[in-house]
Amino acid sequence: MSNVRPRIRLPRSARPGEVVMVRTLISHPMETGNRRDADGAVIPRQIINRFTCEYDGKMVIDCDLGISVAANPFMEFDVKVEHTADFVFSWHDDDGSVYTETQTLEVG
Repeated sequence: MSNVRPRIRLPRSARPGEVVMVRTLISHPMETGNRRDADGAVIPRQIINRFTCEYDGKMVIDCDLGISVAANPFMEFDVKVEHTADFVFSWHDDDGSVYTETQTLEVG
């Protein structure tokens, strides 16, 4: 799906032991599976059904999302950071696609 666009907001830097707020939003045309097309056929469900985030290779959040999740799901959570490392964000789509973004947070 070419019009899926993840956005991530991390602080520019942090101190060791600081708790930082992480915000993510993914632009995604959600489909509930309850609507029909012009011919009367059911439009298949297509939602972001799982979101994960790892910091320094360790899982910090793993959410299963259901049919009532909004289009363009927004996630906000806190993470305690100890050193410079990568955040890896993944959004899993019903069609099997996984959208992944990586960002490094400078800690020092």
